[in-house]
Amino acid sequence: MRYQSFVSDNARWEGFAFRPGDIIISTPAKCGTTWTQMICALLIFQTPELPRTLDLLSPWMEIRLRRRKVVHDLYDAQTHRRFIKSHTPLDGLPVDDRITYICVGRDPRDVGLSWRAHMNNIDFDVMFAALAEAIEPDDNFAPPRIPPEFSDEGEAFRYWVDDPTPPEDVAMSLAGLIHHMAGFWAASGGSRRRCRGDTPHPPGRDRDDVILLHYDDLQTDLEGEMRRLAGRLGIEVPEERWPALVKAATFDDMRSRATERAPDTEKRLWKDTTDFFHRGTSGQWEEIFDADLAAHYEAKVRELAPPDLVAWLHPRGLGGAPPTAAA
Repeated sequence: MRYQSFVSDNARWEGFAFRPGDIIISTPAKCGTTWTQMICALLIFQTPELPRTLDLLSPWMEIRLRRRKVVHDLYDAQTHRRFIKSHTPLDGLPVDDRITYICVGRDPRDVGLSWRAHMNNIDFDVMFAALAEAIEPDDNFAPPRIPPEFSDEGEAFRYWVDDPTPPEDVAMSLAGLIHHMAGFWAASGGSRRRCRGDTPHPPGRDRDDVILLHYDDLQTDLEGEMRRLAGRLGIEVPEERWPALVKAATFDDMRSRATERAPDTEKRLWKDTTDFFHRGTSGQWEEIFDADLAAHYEAKVRELAPPDLVAWLHPRGLGGAPPTAAA
């Protein structure tokens, strides 16, 4: 499947040479991409002091703000185990038995609010200048669709929920998020999630090369999830190194080193680099939801996703049940 927008194109995978052990981190936007890249970096290098900024260690493969050759060369020069950033759904990614695929889910209600803050922090003059410098001879894409002005956060969120942009146009919307997650969910059978309560693992569809993480699990048990991921990736970490690695993977630590951890800092893409790590909490949506918006959202998400995926994505419940741990 071809996925492209004015800022990304999965055709940029063409010609990329894979190696045994390569990792593709493919998440919907604002679901913990940078967090997962940081965790992989810490597991691979086993020190908080990384050899380069995270953006140069793990650049976004499909981005149009860099030439394809520049991105390929960055990866080709690496001698360590590679962890490659992507926002492409599973059916648009290369198929290779040397790859492990990681996808991260998050409560879509928090994603919608995080996306709004993310867009407000982008310096679009810088983005368009970088895009103009990096255009490839065969690039062909439409300009971005400018959203309307919104009277409040609730109206903006409803627009994100109802956005009809097709997924192949890299829709940053509820439908785009569900489409992305559904492919990984089906491939893994959902059985790589941390089961909640007595929910059984779905049988028979597990793919050992697909790993699912959930944003809330990373929040409530960061060390446990890091250890689980290390085991799935076949990485051994000496016990004495875990405390420093876990601390370096916390939201506060990444935020304090935003120029080293945030993407595209060399291009000065963000109005405020520190604010790339905006809040990082779960349950933000409760601040803007009323009964009407909650009902509208629930109807839409149940229309788009199967019940088991809906349940996994919403650990607090669709009714806004209290969280199991502080956000």
